Amino acid sequence: MKQVLLIDASPFFMEFLKEKLLADQLKVETAAGNRDAFQKMVSLMPDLVIVDVASDIMSIQDFLDNKISEPNAAKLPMVIVGPEIPRTSISNLAKYGVFNYFSKPIKFDVFLEAIGRILKTRLTIDETPSVIETHINGNIIFVDLAQGLNRDKIEILKYKLDDLIEKNKMHDPKIIIMMTSLDLTFVDGTNLEILFDNLIKTFALKNIKVLSLNKFTNDLLEGHPAYNGIEVAENLNDVLNALVDGGTTFEDVSDIVSDKILFADDESVPSTIDTRFGSDNGGSAKTDEEKSSTIKVAIVDKDPATHDLLLPAFQSINAEAVFFDTGAGFVEAVAKDQFDVIIMDLFLGDVNGLDILRNLQRQGFTTPIIIYSQASSKEVVIQSLSLGARTYLVKPQKPAVIIQKALSVLNS
Repeated sequence: MKQVLLIDASPFFMEFLKEKLLADQLKVETAAGNRDAFQKMVSLMPDLVIVDVASDIMSIQDFLDNKISEPNAAKLPMVIVGPEIPRTSISNLAKYGVFNYFSKPIKFDVFLEAIGRILKTRLTIDETPSVIETHINGNIIFVDLAQGLNRDKIEILKYKLDDLIEKNKMHDPKIIIMMTSLDLTFVDGTNLEILFDNLIKTFALKNIKVLSLNKFTNDLLEGHPAYNGIEVAENLNDVLNALVDGGTTFEDVSDIVSDKILFADDESVPSTIDTRFGSDNGGSAKTDEEKSSTIKVAIVDKDPATHDLLLPAFQSINAEAVFFDTGAGFVEAVAKDQFDVIIMDLFLGDVNGLDILRNLQRQGFTTPIIIYSQASSKEVVIQSLSLGARTYLVKPQKPAVIIQKALSVLNS
């Protein structure tokens, strides 16, 4: 049985990786600290060494120097997971036997593919299309699931949620699972049970709320004794009110909406664990050159002033911005073309922006949509979020704020 040595891994990263590799018949040993890690590596001579760097790559320099000075250990392949560092620094790591360097938060399918190549072992990866996005507001975690249920992503989500709760020091955390675009059947039952079995290990049943229009999901939750207490609703307003009544730190629903959507800056501490896969972008890991390629933005707004402000602003960051002054023109284009992010007003003259959101949600559309509108009522904001909008900005905003929010949504 091939052996992997995991060094200095955070608890959540370590638990997920151990579980995943053991399922694929790989033996996993762990070590902490440069001295203990080096001694264990020399005694075990594993097939692969994985090092998790918390903050500074220089913190493992002594370990790397000792490894290269030991003839047998110098040949051991290594993978490092750590903070983003310059390309030249990554190149310099090759002499220590580092095959791959992954900047956090890593995309696990790309990471596991790299491990499999080094070990000449095919690791099982669920390729079911699935999108899972998480956002935090106070002591409430919003989880948006779209396209489908991917078992690997569901397992990763378990550790991501624990990581977020710890890093944000959340007391009595609550969670809203938004699944309005998922049309599930009995085939998805096992993965759905894994999702909720994981949730009830972390959250009190009364603190788990589900937004779903799917009959199978509703029937499964209502008929399963272990899930008795999880509330299912079709309206986000009902879910938020239920959490407010449950003792959230917010005074009312409008506070939640304002804090979650209307503020441009996200104050929450990010998790180091990512539920996105490299394949979500249509391929594997992006090189530095690919990362610098243009993003494509659709701006849907009948106001010429928005055109004059946002087009040059996005062009200044090397983004391709396409402007639509009618809803019909955008709907026609989005059926043929692919965008990375959409910025849309609700007042378009020919078509109601909420109707566009409703139709896109019905189609399972997953491209992030930012609503940028003068409408600021609680009801409109909640309805926009319920219909799939990722966030909401009230006009007017500086172009820099809109660009920051668009990049934040793309990288979240």
